[in-house]
Amino acid sequence: MNHSMNPNIDQHLSMATTDRAQGDAVETPAGSAVSGMLPEGPPAALRLEGAALTIAPEATAPEVKKIRYRAKPKFSFPIPLKVVLIDLDGTLLDTVGDIITAANAMRGTLGFQRLEAGLVRNFVGKGITNLVAKTLKDCVGEVGPTALKVAVANFELQYERCFDATSKPYPGVVDGLNALKDAGFRLGCVTNKAEKFTLPLLAKTGLRDYFEIVVSGDTVAEKKPHPMQLKHAAAFFGCKTNEMLLIGDSINDAEAARAAGSAVFIVPYGYNEGQELRGLDCDAFIDDLPSALKLVKLVM
Repeated sequence: MNHSMNPNIDQHLSMATTDRAQGDAVETPAGSAVSGMLPEGPPAALRLEGAALTIAPEATAPEVKKIRYRAKPKFSFPIPLKVVLIDLDGTLLDTVGDIITAANAMRGTLGFQRLEAGLVRNFVGKGITNLVAKTLKDCVGEVGPTALKVAVANFELQYERCFDATSKPYPGVVDGLNALKDAGFRLGCVTNKAEKFTLPLLAKTGLRDYFEIVVSGDTVAEKKPHPMQLKHAAAFFGCKTNEMLLIGDSINDAEAARAAGSAVFIVPYGYNEGQELRGLDCDAFIDDLPSALKLVKLVM
């Protein structure tokens, strides 16, 4: 049944709640942690293509090819930095399982069928309000402001019950945080997730003490892709925005960093709202957090 024309959807929601640049992928040997950068080992034949350094076909090992994306670096490597900021969902923590559980629980209270996990995964990235609106769009079309507020409260109620059930750090995260801290970089977490979920999640997964500052989706007036969160972090650390690096998994991270004048690295294992990474404007694609150390240097 199509509910998009239901004039009572606001009441229904209320009641239910209350009860890169364009181009082909570049292939480099497996084990090379960074797109457009030299892999460890013997020198390889190289060519310069635009702003990206790529490995020539004759230098690759066909039997272990791995797809790489071209980055569009705007900084010279190694990038001089004082601060490394890191996104939460899809970069530090794999949280999507619990988000899917909560989204479908919310739909259930409203009498709607469950959505496929892969579909809900594509809604992660711009905060809870955006996720809830997209989660309900197939049933009610565009949700009005009042109904959306009620539906968000419903989702948060469901998420409070399960937000830390299966969420955990991605491989390499703890090693990467330790390596960055040992190298002298100051660390911050910048996420679009609400603080009431962000701080408990970081604490539960043992990551909270790594960060001097946590900038959540409701810490300041704007979220990524707006640069306000990054500028807020720069003010806290007493540094320039071009002395910071943001590591994230999505276009929101890339656009926020570019708008702030900060460097940005992208990990390929996150969510990115289901969009293709090719064409994303970033300085490098890295396999994991420890790989970032190869491309940066500490400045005092």
